[in-house]
Amino acid sequence: MFNTTFRGLRFFAIPALLLCFFSTALVAQMPGGGAPGGGGNFDPSKMNIGRFYGKVVDENGKGVGYATVKLIGKKFDPQSKKMTEGLISGQLTQENGDFSLEKLPVMGEFNLEISFIGFATITQKVSFGLAAPGGAKPGAGAPPSGAPGSGNPMAGAMAGNFDKDLGNIPLKPDTKTLQEVVINADAPTATLALDKKIYRVDKDASAVGGNAQDALKNVPSLSVDIDGNVSLRNGAPQIFVDGRPTTLTLDQIPAAAIETVEVITNPSAKYDAGGGTAGIVNIVLKKERRLGYNGNVRTGVDTRQGFNFGGDVNARGEKVNLFVSGNLNRMRAINEGETARQNFFGSPETNVFQNTDGKMQGYFANARAGLDWLMDNRNTLTFSGNLTRGSFHPSDLISTRTDSLFSDRVGLLRYTREGNTARNFRNLGLSVQFKHLFPKQGAEWTADVNYNNVKFEGSSDFNTLYESGNNIQEKQEGTGDGAFITIQTDLVYPLKSNWKVETGLRAAMRDNENHNGNFRYSTPAQEWQRISNLTDNFRLSDDVYAAYGTLSKQQGRWGYQAGLRLESSFYQGELTDRDSSFRIVYPAALFPSGFVTYKISETSNLQLSYTRRVNRPNFFQTMPFVDFTDSLNLRRGNPQLRPEFTNALELSWQKTFKGGHDILSSLYYKNATNLLTTYLSSEYNETLQKEVIVSTYINANQSHAAGAEFTLKNTLFKLITLTTNINAFYTQVDADNVEANLTIDRWSAFFKEILQVRLPQNWTLQLNGEYRTRVSFLPSNNNDPFRGGPHGGSQNSAQGYSIANWYVDASVRKDFWKKQGSLTLSAGDIFASRKNGSYSSSELFIQDSWMIRNPQIVRLNFSYRFGKMDASLFKRKNNKVNMQGNDMMGG
Repeated sequence: MFNTTFRGLRFFAIPALLLCFFSTALVAQMPGGGAPGGGGNFDPSKMNIGRFYGKVVDENGKGVGYATVKLIGKKFDPQSKKMTEGLISGQLTQENGDFSLEKLPVMGEFNLEISFIGFATITQKVSFGLAAPGGAKPGAGAPPSGAPGSGNPMAGAMAGNFDKDLGNIPLKPDTKTLQEVVINADAPTATLALDKKIYRVDKDASAVGGNAQDALKNVPSLSVDIDGNVSLRNGAPQIFVDGRPTTLTLDQIPAAAIETVEVITNPSAKYDAGGGTAGIVNIVLKKERRLGYNGNVRTGVDTRQGFNFGGDVNARGEKVNLFVSGNLNRMRAINEGETARQNFFGSPETNVFQNTDGKMQGYFANARAGLDWLMDNRNTLTFSGNLTRGSFHPSDLISTRTDSLFSDRVGLLRYTREGNTARNFRNLGLSVQFKHLFPKQGAEWTADVNYNNVKFEGSSDFNTLYESGNNIQEKQEGTGDGAFITIQTDLVYPLKSNWKVETGLRAAMRDNENHNGNFRYSTPAQEWQRISNLTDNFRLSDDVYAAYGTLSKQQGRWGYQAGLRLESSFYQGELTDRDSSFRIVYPAALFPSGFVTYKISETSNLQLSYTRRVNRPNFFQTMPFVDFTDSLNLRRGNPQLRPEFTNALELSWQKTFKGGHDILSSLYYKNATNLLTTYLSSEYNETLQKEVIVSTYINANQSHAAGAEFTLKNTLFKLITLTTNINAFYTQVDADNVEANLTIDRWSAFFKEILQVRLPQNWTLQLNGEYRTRVSFLPSNNNDPFRGGPHGGSQNSAQGYSIANWYVDASVRKDFWKKQGSLTLSAGDIFASRKNGSYSSSELFIQDSWMIRNPQIVRLNFSYRFGKMDASLFKRKNNKVNMQGNDMMGG
């Protein structure tokens, strides 16, 4: 039974964090509301999508209603056929002083005029940071990109930040020109900053029609293997969706639903300290915020007889933003692999050869919907939900031959095993998010509650036919369900003299339950009989509680940030069909972080950062029971595992050159103590009545990794975009505490190239390539806890390495109908070279294995975009402005 005290901690934490959440909502009702920035996929030079908003107040801070707000700038005069100065937009403020000027051009500079009887008229210059044609770009004196306290302007623009809060604007007897407001905007395929890399998935032709695995494998610094495991600098990053952990696996997220992917190599104390040893990968899903309605429909087929169909619609008025999306995918895949192992134990010593041929077919459907309620100019409440359902049917044929090792390879045993699996799953996610923008620029308070529930059921039938004619029939049946709740609140508040403070609380609570049964058919009894030793029925609970605070300052060319995070976690597990349970408590630990940034020039920045992170053993790594799913690869957890702590240093330099050229280079060093890794050993198994190799998990002494990474983005002749990522690193692993003289020293390298060529008549060609040398460890970070067997940690042990790997993808896209429609033809792994495998050795065995999945697949996809930027869908009553500027009080 679960410990009562342990449960009590959880029920204490939930109300405490909910109190923080609702106190946030109460504060939001105070005077001075606002609306968040928006986002979307658009060309800013061709659309009026900007928005300035704020609040007009008197000297006492009270809102001034019915004040006249005008935006004046350059506009085209059809009579003189010249650009002349005139009224762009205007309105009267609401009773509380709020105003919102929408559907504005984002190019150039404007004058904002505010007047009211009894007050002096004030004028201030405002802009979105995009220069008018032939004009100078505003905001040249902005803080350096990526510096603490400044943010990355290009990244902000990519998030659709053409909504600008001008704050509280006071009316006084004397005119006062407020500080100019600047936003720099661009929307390239890849954006480089010191603190993160941002990649636009909707600009990636090779990912069209695929899933998140196809999207992430093209992101600089990331590598994705055929099983969907993501690695970042040879470590396992934490996977987020919209800034929060997810129970979805990458193959359950359509690429068409993703807007950007953010890669954070060295996260500060603001982010979770656990869940990964190599930073954070955040998948940002699409959501429009432009006034009016817009959306797209898409469909596609591939050469494996798979297809996809989907669409999304967004409609935004002045108070409500609605978004709905859906996708249906049918997947077909093939795979093949080989394993060769020499066993130096037992009598006689043997060679084992195994060949695998497999197929997979399945469907999954995803629906997502949400509503943003723009309560006022500074308060937004968002409700969203998603439902994913799927059915997968993999099958494989495994041929195994066992020969004696040194007796002329006389055949000892031959058999084939045919397996067929049916698996169904459902994933439900619900989220409530609140955001309050303070009148002070950059100050905000957010709170959110996220709930995810996943359920699955599946069965597998195995038929093993031996060369002797003996036939064995077996089957597995399993069901499982899990719930994951996160509650979080964050405050960002700039102080005087360029200081800024950030603080927050977070609780993450996860419960999983799984029931697996193994059966063998008895011919004499003519019935299926349960094998009790091969049955697992378990329940686990995993809770993490955290608090953090960071303090940053911008002083001249220098930027500083110091942070501290406190985290504590609890694991509780039990086998529900037997009297066996265990509990692991990881006490509170501190995780400091520090960043120093120096602005060398307007186009060059330097940053030094330090962080501390933790990799806690998961349930499967600590469960002290043998998993018999694969008789050649038995696995058992280790309840004595300790957390792995990593200290990381990184020195980064970014330089932007004229002509669209960028470089981001980094030197990094990581030291991990109590390194979590797998270890293979020989032992006698009572159930199988023979000597077997068992894979378990151990804490090695430590590991060191040092390397250099270079990411270059070049634009050539305004037609070619070339993104290059090179990472070379040295790894040293010390496992001498487990086996004498067990150490690994290896140099490894990673190279990725993305080439995009704009051709005439709206054609685009794209080539993607990757090469990775041998590496000591290849991480596993599959989010699905119900696919059977232990997960997490490393795919190969401290006794080996992962083999070299390379592939090339190609795609071509044609845009038509004024770029509203597009047709994309893509080919993945065109040389059938993307083999994943490993080599392991010890005094007991030598093993080589490899697997390849779905090579040389060709996809054809069509997409059509539609929309109308029209505020009349939900027109505001007080917006009595003639947009031609002839009558400020009419309309």
